[in-house]
Amino acid sequence: MAHDPLQGLNPAQREAVLHGEGPLLVVAGAGSGKTRVLTHRIARLIDEEGVSPFEILAITFTNKAADEMRNRVGALVGPVARKMWVSTFHSACVRILRRDGSRLGYPSSFTIYDQADASRLVGYVLRDLNIDSKRLPPRSVHAQISLAKNELRTPEMLAESAGHIMERKVADVYAEYQRRLRAAGAMDFDDLLGVTVELLRTEPEVLASYQRRFRYLLVDEYQDTNRVQNELVIL
Repeated sequence: MAHDPLQGLNPAQREAVLHGEGPLLVVAGAGSGKTRVLTHRIARLIDEEGVSPFEILAITFTNKAADEMRNRVGALVGPVARKMWVSTFHSACVRILRRDGSRLGYPSSFTIYDQADASRLVGYVLRDLNIDSKRLPPRSVHAQISLAKNELRTPEMLAESAGHIMERKVADVYAEYQRRLRAAGAMDFDDLLGVTVELLRTEPEVLASYQRRFRYLLVDEYQDTNRVQNELVIL
């Protein structure tokens, strides 16, 4: 054992680290050691429970936080930590989609559009649909599309709930924007999550393979998850 995973923990932290099977939600204030609990729990699973690092998926919200967590786990259990998936939601989804996205018709080498690319494409769609970009600026429209995707709402769902003409126009732009992304073999950042949810919902074999592989899923800052991220966790 590289390091005692219970060393230096207070009673509440020890209780969380020692938790057995099944879900556990840790609620505590900033600076109270939630991330420490998560890393020490991983170390205990590997060192004392014999869990393979391949069976653990640890999710954080930034690449910097993922690197820090990987280093902290490595300090506890050694180089074996490098075999774990420690990543953001987006990075984990990219790995899944590069492998299995072809089942939904995406190339394994799909392009990822960043914010600037996405806003530019929305601008082209607005122009081609003869929609005034002064009344509906591309960045604003893309923000509304992004919000819809994070709530797992399709263009059709957005159109059905539209209360006035401008909302219907946004739904029209959303539909054409998505069609052009697919035609280009591309996804935006929000698609990385939404398409992964679609993949897991519609491809039982893929879902089962990841459920078998990742016996333990640990999410840092879980309170910050949105609907699509929460759906990924549940799946």
